[in-house]
Amino acid sequence: MAHVDAGSFLIIVFAGAVAALTVTLAPRRFAPPVVVLELLFGILIGPQVLGIAHPASFVEFFANLGLGMLFFFAGYEVEFDRVRGRPLRLAGWGWVLSVALAYGIGGILAAAGVVLSFLYAGSALTSTALGALIPILRDEGDLDTPFGTYVLAAGAVGELGPILLLTLVLSTQSAIDRAVPLFAFIALAILLALVSVRSAPTGWPLVERSIESSSQFAVRIAALLVFGLAELATSLGLDVVLGGFVAGMVTRLAVRGREVSVLESKLTAVGFGLLIPFFFIESGVEFNVDALFTSASALLKLPLFLALFLVVRGLPALLLYRGALATRDRLALACYCSTALPLVVAITDVATDDGHMRSSTAAALVGAALVSTIVFPFVARVLRRPSEAGAPPATAVEVPPRG
Repeated sequence: MAHVDAGSFLIIVFAGAVAALTVTLAPRRFAPPVVVLELLFGILIGPQVLGIAHPASFVEFFANLGLGMLFFFAGYEVEFDRVRGRPLRLAGWGWVLSVALAYGIGGILAAAGVVLSFLYAGSALTSTALGALIPILRDEGDLDTPFGTYVLAAGAVGELGPILLLTLVLSTQSAIDRAVPLFAFIALAILLALVSVRSAPTGWPLVERSIESSSQFAVRIAALLVFGLAELATSLGLDVVLGGFVAGMVTRLAVRGREVSVLESKLTAVGFGLLIPFFFIESGVEFNVDALFTSASALLKLPLFLALFLVVRGLPALLLYRGALATRDRLALACYCSTALPLVVAITDVATDDGHMRSSTAAALVGAALVSTIVFPFVARVLRRPSEAGAPPATAVEVPPRG
C-alpha cells in the first residue's frame, strides 16, 4: 500500500480553504484569482520554504484527479456552436502563428546555448491555460460575453494544440507508435460522443430525477467519464489532460440544449471545491525553488520566458483580432492567451526526463508560467474594467458579414 502522508494532505486542504477565504473576504476590486493564491500557498508550504508539506504519491493522486477535472471544465466550456466560425478560425491561425514564432525563437535560443532543444522549449511557449482561466472568466462575468467567446476559442486551441504536440511530436516513440493510439482514442471519443448525443433524449428524464436525490446519477456519470477517459488516455500512452479535455467536450455535446444550472453547480463544487485545488497547490509544493534561485542563469531566464509567453501567444492576438475586438479587449485577450501552466509543467517534465532540457531551464519555464498565471489575468481584468466610473467596458467591434 502507498504511504499516506496525512500531514501534507491536511496542510494542503487547509491551504486551499485559506485561499478561498482570502478571495471571499477581499474586496472584489483587489481580490486575486483563487488559483494564484493556491500556487503561492503551495510554494510557501513546500519543502523548500516552510517545509510543512511534501510531495507524496497519495497527494499526487488527488492532484492528477484535479488535473483531469481542470481540463474537463476547459473542454466543457467549449461550445462548438458558439466558437465556430470567426472565433475558431482566428484562434487556429493565431496558434499556427504562435508555433512559427515559438520554434523560430527557440531555434535562436538553442543556437545561443540558452536551451538544449528548440522543439521542447518552443512547444512549452505555445500553450494557454484555459482551465486556469475558466474560473477567472466566470468570476468576472466574462464567460458568456462576446469577448469570452474569443477567449474560449483561443484557449481551447491553445490547449488542444500543445496536447497534440506532446502526444505526436515530443514522445520518444516512433511516429506510427504515437499516431495509432491517438487515432484510436479519437475514434473512441467520437463514437462515445455520438452515442451520448443519441441517447441523451431518452436518458435525460433519469438524469433530471437524480439531480436532487442521494444517488446523484448525473454527477457520478460525469466523474466516470472524466476519470475513465483519462485512464484510457494514460493506458494508451497519451496524456491524462487529453482524456479530461475530451470528457468535457463529450459532456457538453450530450447536454446541449438541456443544460441544467444545478448540474453544472454540482460539478463545479466537486471540481473547483475539492479536486482542482490539489493540482494547483501540489504544483506549488513541487516547484523547484532551489533550481531557480541557486542558478543565476535560471533566474535570468525567468523574465525572458515570461516575455516570450507574451510574444508567442500575445502578439498573434494583437495582430489578428484588429477587426474583431477593440484595442483594450485585444490587449486583454493577449494577456489571457499568454497565461500558461499545466502543459508547461507536462512538457518540461518530459523534456528533463529525456535529457532535452536542463533542470534550471525547466525551473525557469515553470516559474515564468507561474508568474504568468499570477500577473497576466490580473492585467487583463484591469483592462476589461471601465477606465472611468460608470463607463462601459470595451466591447467587440461589430464587423458586417462578408458577402
